[in-house]
Amino acid sequence: MKSIRLVMPLVFGVMVSVAGCSSSDDSEQRAALANMGAQQMYENAKRNMRNGNFGAAATTLSELDSRYPFGPLSNQVQLDLIYSYYKSGKIDETLATIDRFIRLNPNHADVDYAYYMRGLTNMEADSNMFQELMRIDRSDRDPSKSREAFEDFRRLILQYPDSKYVADAKKRMLFIKSRLAKYEIAIARFYMRREAYVAAANRGRYVIEHFPDSDQIQAALEIMVSSYNLLGLDELKENAMKTLRLNFPNSDFIS
Repeated sequence: MKSIRLVMPLVFGVMVSVAGCSSSDDSEQRAALANMGAQQMYENAKRNMRNGNFGAAATTLSELDSRYPFGPLSNQVQLDLIYSYYKSGKIDETLATIDRFIRLNPNHADVDYAYYMRGLTNMEADSNMFQELMRIDRSDRDPSKSREAFEDFRRLILQYPDSKYVADAKKRMLFIKSRLAKYEIAIARFYMRREAYVAAANRGRYVIEHFPDSDQIQAALEIMVSSYNLLGLDELKENAMKTLRLNFPNSDFIS
């Protein structure tokens, strides 16, 4: 615990100092952009992107988008702005830019990319840097952003089955299924602790019905066996036990 007390103030101190510097740098950069033309601004943004300076690129692209909203580069500017916001960790700005691009360009050749980036951004919004840094398992946190990401990828696959992003989207959907299944298991265990065994069993059954290809099936079956046993529902317990025994013969729940 001593190391945590030492590390966290340092991390927050760095964040505050970076935030203070970034607002000052941002205003200076906008002032420097005032005398640039559209092409010069775009080349400046692309150079920053190549150098990994996505915050500066986003500032330039945002200014370019505001100043020349109907220029010949407008669509590409918005696409680059989506990526720069995403790489800068600006979740709200990324989603707003994506939604605007999709609304204004529903038939654009790169709209599949916009849906893909929406999925990635919602996945990012569901992660927690500090919990991951400290290796804290918070499977019980609200998974609404993961659900949105799943829907983004599902829409991409259904509407643009030939998209080059489909293969990766499918892999990410499997990861999200595991995340959602873990959430259900965490809630089921909470109900077990509260002796709400019917609710716990229902959560376990939900995992089996909706996430059969996740890595939480064994846990779901074990919760069902335990819940039905405590409820005195012998037939349901035996059915769950048979499935558990068949698929996970090494489970500690198998007598």
